[in-house]
Amino acid sequence: MFYHLTRSGPEEVLALILPRALAAGWRVMLRSPDATRRDRLDAKLWLEPEDGFLPHGVEGGPFDAEQPVLIGQGAAANAAQGVVLLDGADPLPGEEGCERLWVLFDGGDETAVQAARGLWTKVTGLGMAAQYWSEETGRWEMKTEKKPAG
Repeated sequence: MFYHLTRSGPEEVLALILPRALAAGWRVMLRSPDATRRDRLDAKLWLEPEDGFLPHGVEGGPFDAEQPVLIGQGAAANAAQGVVLLDGADPLPGEEGCERLWVLFDGGDETAVQAARGLWTKVTGLGMAAQYWSEETGRWEMKTEKKPAG
C-alpha cells in the first residue's frame, strides 16, 4: 500500500495503521534509515493513542523478537506480518510474503516520489498486488490498484 503524504505526516498515518494491524494480531516493523525519525516515532508511540502508549520497542534491545511494533533500520527481528517503509527505506528479501507492506512517502519531496514510483514498478512487475492511496482531497482515497498476476 503506497501512501502519498500531502497533508498528513507519517506519524498521523501510523496512528491509523498501527492500531488496526495490532488488532488483527500482526506484528509490525517500522523501518527508516533516519535516526531522528526513529527517535521521534519512539517518543510519539509512548504518547499515542490517547488512552495509553502503543506497545513497541527500538531495534537493538534484548526483546526485539517479542515486540508488537519494532522501530529500526534492519530486518524485522519481531517476525512482522506488516512492514512500514519510511524515508526511502527499501523492502528486504522475503518481505514480499508479509501480510502488508506500507510505503509512506512525502509528496513534497520529488526524490521520494520518484523512489516510490520505482518501487511501485518493481512490486507490480513481480506480479504483486499494490494500491496507491492519496489524501489530496482531504481524506484518504484509493486512486489505483494493481491486482496480483495470475
